[in-house]
Amino acid sequence: MLQKLLKNKIRLVQFIFLVALLVLIRAYEDQLFYDPFLDYFKGDFTNLPLPNFNSFQLFLGLLLRYTLNTVISLGIIYVLFEEIQMVKFALVLYYFFFMILISAFFFIIFYCREHSNLVLFYVRRFLIQPIFVMLFVPGFYFQMQNK
Repeated sequence: MLQKLLKNKIRLVQFIFLVALLVLIRAYEDQLFYDPFLDYFKGDFTNLPLPNFNSFQLFLGLLLRYTLNTVISLGIIYVLFEEIQMVKFALVLYYFFFMILISAFFFIIFYCREHSNLVLFYVRRFLIQPIFVMLFVPGFYFQMQNK
């Protein structure tokens, strides 16, 4: 009994640490990543033209941020469920969604300039925020309950 209680405390500390890392990424996003859209989307962006940006640097910044969020999110999934198969499946999903989202992001920027700022906002949101972990954890929990 004591061993199980201690194990759960360690898992809780690990979970809190990983969530704190996600918060730190969000708190220091201006210093860590190249993203001219950070300030752009803080204002009234619906009628403004897109800011000037370097496509390659923007891609690398989004890739780095998505990768950091993914690694930490996979850690959260492992800490919560302790199943490596779930982590592998989530990794495949993360990779698949990144390919779709990054393609959509740059397609919108280069080919759908007019009246697509809101769509761009939401596609970018999925790239820079750890939204998928909030979707995967309840889904995996539900899946584990139905086994």
